[in-house]
Amino acid sequence: MNNTNKIHYQICTNCIMDTTDPNITFDENGVCDHCHDFQNNVKPNWHTDEKGKTELEAIVRKIKKAGEKNEFDCLLGLSGGVDSSYMLHLAVKEFGLRPLVFHVDGGWNSELAVHNINVMIDKLGLDLYTEVINWEEMKDFQLAFFKSGVPHLDIPQDHAFVATLYQFAEKYKIKYILNGGNFSTECVQYPMEWFYYGTDMVHNKGIIKKFGTLKMETYPFSSIYRHKIYLKYLKGVHVVKPLNFMPFIKTAALDMLEKEYGWKPYPQKHFESRFTKFYEGYWLPERFGYDTRRVQFSSLILTGQMTREEALEKIGKPAYDPATIDDEFNYIATKLGISSDELRQYFNMPKKFYWDYKNQQNLFRLGAKMLHLLGVEKVKKRKK
Repeated sequence: MNNTNKIHYQICTNCIMDTTDPNITFDENGVCDHCHDFQNNVKPNWHTDEKGKTELEAIVRKIKKAGEKNEFDCLLGLSGGVDSSYMLHLAVKEFGLRPLVFHVDGGWNSELAVHNINVMIDKLGLDLYTEVINWEEMKDFQLAFFKSGVPHLDIPQDHAFVATLYQFAEKYKIKYILNGGNFSTECVQYPMEWFYYGTDMVHNKGIIKKFGTLKMETYPFSSIYRHKIYLKYLKGVHVVKPLNFMPFIKTAALDMLEKEYGWKPYPQKHFESRFTKFYEGYWLPERFGYDTRRVQFSSLILTGQMTREEALEKIGKPAYDPATIDDEFNYIATKLGISSDELRQYFNMPKKFYWDYKNQQNLFRLGAKMLHLLGVEKVKKRKK
């Protein structure tokens, strides 16, 4: 267990990560461990030059060969966000791939996300496979997390997205999954106190058992063992992050998407979902005092896409609109089938964290170390 109440406030002198990350450390110059991790571990192994281009070209050839007899040669989940949208553009226009494009509808799509998904699909002439999650189960799962008092309320959505991704890969016998994750905009990791492992089934099912009301008969659960071991090592399903092999500048990607497809930007990263917009923009900073923009802006600072001064100015303003937050609060409550008063009760209830419920944190860490010793995966300092 970690202390989430730091007595002395401190902010990094290089990025804007601060002591709202309970595990942060600083050197004698006030530079945080996130910055050192980027300089010592990420940057030396991140190749966006000719080396990266050559590696990516080799991967694309493997993808095409593995899928040459199939209708699709890779799988790509499209959320409507900038990363997945830009990756889809590259996959089709630059790499000449034939992706199975799918979208998971968890019940919270914003109108902007629907627009962005449609313009990409229409302009590229693709079919979209949509998996609609049983809304009653999704709602019950989310309410269980609200009732538990923990900060990581996005697990019901995120878990459904990940589980469906791997189910599609197995169903259509696709060996390669294209993932929009990238160091360019995501090199700083979220503190685990606020964003716990979404694939800890002991944790998830413990909360469902205690606070849920449904049997969750159709919700797509998937344990980390299934996709990290069974599908990866026994079925040969590989996850590829193309954006890590090339220069990826967020503003340039946004400009291209707007001009080429009529794609429209979001106020903040992850705001494709109405729920995530409320959760990351309001609930997490106001209830727990944690602003996800610190991670997002610090990543852009470290990769030279934003100055520290710009980040400090932006984070000085709330991520939500104070004039409309009451309406947003009422919308979330109504959508979840509860009153605004009940939702505010959850907002004001005692704070809980992952360690207050059954979890497999130690087992997750042990597994990561074992894979590292076997030379299979690198150990990550923090959970992302």
